[in-house]
Amino acid sequence: MKAKHNNSVILFTLVISLILTIMPLPIGVDAFRPNWALLVVAYWSIALPNRVNVLFAWMIGFIIDVLLGSVLGINAFATALVVYVSANNYQKIRNFSLWQQSFIIGLLVALYHLIIFWLQRFIFDVDFSISYLKPVLTSAIIWPVVFLLLRKIRRQFKVH
Repeated sequence: MKAKHNNSVILFTLVISLILTIMPLPIGVDAFRPNWALLVVAYWSIALPNRVNVLFAWMIGFIIDVLLGSVLGINAFATALVVYVSANNYQKIRNFSLWQQSFIIGLLVALYHLIIFWLQRFIFDVDFSISYLKPVLTSAIIWPVVFLLLRKIRRQFKVH
């Protein structure tokens, strides 16, 4: 498959993750919404660190800022920082078992949420609530499914 089609597969998975990010959910469930876009960007940065890099993550984070109506740059900075950490450690993360990867991804998602909290605290003076970290748990739990699905897509479409 040509590189043009390889890029379209990556972009298609990211578009789906962005749709899942803004899809309305019931109020009780919405607090537990996994960070779909972050999980997909993290997967691609671990699988193909030469193609999905910090600049790419910054752009995806900026799109998330626009879609969610948040202050421009908050999600972009947090996403870029998480991808920086995951791309720098991609060889180690690849060698972990799926459950160990889930733990690492949970830590990265926690880092993402804490960065967003700190930036919002600086700008808006918001207060921290432990419920702010609910997506960390669901993102770590859903990581094996996301990983296996995206790996199957990557292999099926020969994305490298």
